[in-house]
Amino acid sequence: MSNQTAAPNQGLTDGMHFLADTLIANGVKNMYGVVGIPVTDFARIAQAKGVKYVGMRHEADAGNAAAAEGFLTGRPGVFLTVSAPGFLNGLASLKEATENGWPCIQLAGSSVRHTVDLHEGEYEGLDQRAYAVPFAKDSFRIDRIEDIPLGIERAIRTATTGRPGGVYVDMPDDLMGQTMDEDAAQKILFTAENLNPAQPADQAMVEKALTLLENAKNPMIVVGKGAAYARAEKEVAEFVDKTNIPFQPMSMAKGLIPDDDPHSTASCRGLALRTADVILLIGGRLNWMLGYGGGKKYNPDVKFIQIDIDGAEFGNARHIDCPLLGDIKTVMGQLVDGLSSHKIQASQEWIDLLAADTKKNDERFGGAETADTVPMTHQNALGAIKRVLDKNHDVYVTNDGANTLDDCRDIVDMYLPRHRLDCGTWGVMGVAMPYAIAAAVTTGKPVVSISGDSAYGFAPLEVETACRFDLPIVTIVLNNGGIYRGDFEDLGDSGDPSPLTLDACAHYEKVGEAFGATGYFATTPAELEADLTEALASGKPAFINVQLSVHAGVESGHIGDLNPKPVVGPLATSECEDLNEEVVDGKLVQEKPAQ
Repeated sequence: MSNQTAAPNQGLTDGMHFLADTLIANGVKNMYGVVGIPVTDFARIAQAKGVKYVGMRHEADAGNAAAAEGFLTGRPGVFLTVSAPGFLNGLASLKEATENGWPCIQLAGSSVRHTVDLHEGEYEGLDQRAYAVPFAKDSFRIDRIEDIPLGIERAIRTATTGRPGGVYVDMPDDLMGQTMDEDAAQKILFTAENLNPAQPADQAMVEKALTLLENAKNPMIVVGKGAAYARAEKEVAEFVDKTNIPFQPMSMAKGLIPDDDPHSTASCRGLALRTADVILLIGGRLNWMLGYGGGKKYNPDVKFIQIDIDGAEFGNARHIDCPLLGDIKTVMGQLVDGLSSHKIQASQEWIDLLAADTKKNDERFGGAETADTVPMTHQNALGAIKRVLDKNHDVYVTNDGANTLDDCRDIVDMYLPRHRLDCGTWGVMGVAMPYAIAAAVTTGKPVVSISGDSAYGFAPLEVETACRFDLPIVTIVLNNGGIYRGDFEDLGDSGDPSPLTLDACAHYEKVGEAFGATGYFATTPAELEADLTEALASGKPAFINVQLSVHAGVESGHIGDLNPKPVVGPLATSECEDLNEEVVDGKLVQEKPAQ
């Protein structure tokens, strides 16, 4: 495979320069990636022309960062990978972007076609476009320099219009070295326009939706991350305010309306879903996270109104009584306008029922967040983080793990839209650090990345990226010594650690310190609150290792039912003996009681 990069002769441009020009003309400001054959010089050229190139430590992280930028900006984030293995590493995050409905473009160098197609054994030879097809919303290959503007326009339009998603663009080695007259290149350089025009729903269906809500006894709104992506916060808030209808925010819709709004059902979700008779679903999917819209979680007679940009989404899991096809911001505007001719007001009886359940649940669980228990639990550690973030509403939060994810979503309130990013539709691990990098690069605002010790291990060296670019990211690891928790035991007699066991005494903050971040080791809620306050005030990279009890956490977080247990043989979990725990000189000391 050739990797020669000749500077263009007078009056000529080459594939690398023309590709960079095309991306910049289409508004690309940042590019994440891992360089190597055959894209090294392309990255350097793009950087020289003004693109901020963020070199990541793994291609999957680069893809996740680009996808997060797509969610935050509404424009496709772009990431760059090398051929074959690097390309394959990026596919998982490209697929994840598609599942999340986030616009993202993977640019990948590849081996020249004629050796790959004849299976001649080319260096890192692979038919990459074919491999990308099932992982992407669409997949393209650009073979000729004069097709670069067309290929990039197709990629941007495909990634952005309709339901957003990930798009793959294959760039064979010989494309990079092709040349053409520079003036001729500029004449064929065009940009993608009219990507997201307003798409109102059919007015008859809007009237039907309003009538259903008007006649509902217990109406409810469920807000998904699609509403956040659509920037529909003004319309959604106005509709809630005028109708008094309670709402349930999905994880990344938190902050679309502030979490402390009295209409939120976050603390009474179960009762709200079981008793609602009409649900307006805004930018969410009736997938596993919403129980497919049926079963014991719902009123058996519930009717659904669903707003979605993709008509194929209606009826994916159940019948939708009123499908509203259109973009969320426009359709919500239609619903708000329709209130002038429809008297929609949630009953006080319905509001009081939910308020009573909220009060009961807050009293039942609220004490765990403020407890001084040491070693800490997820609840009081996240309670300390909450107290800091309640004073810093404009901080972005990225979050992954099992218990760390679930409890953070429940405990840490958000007050602004698009300020929380987590594992999303697929529930994957390892996204918090690359999402944090994208949020800091894209917005320039401080970010707090909160991971469990297991989830952090999927992208541990991206803290080096944060330090290299001096990004205002505070990395927090909640360490309970294992996957789900740290007290699992070997069910046999191998003497090896359990498959779920990690190091409960690890000092993860040393990873950050190795690259220049300020390190903290928090063993009490008070220490954690003080450490996070100081770290955020510094505006510099910081790393807080939070020592939890090895008993903290439940298997599989809130979705233990998805982790099957064996019918015969040893249990998947064992009852471990209680351990006496104490943190001494920065170590978690564990002593088994006398037998």
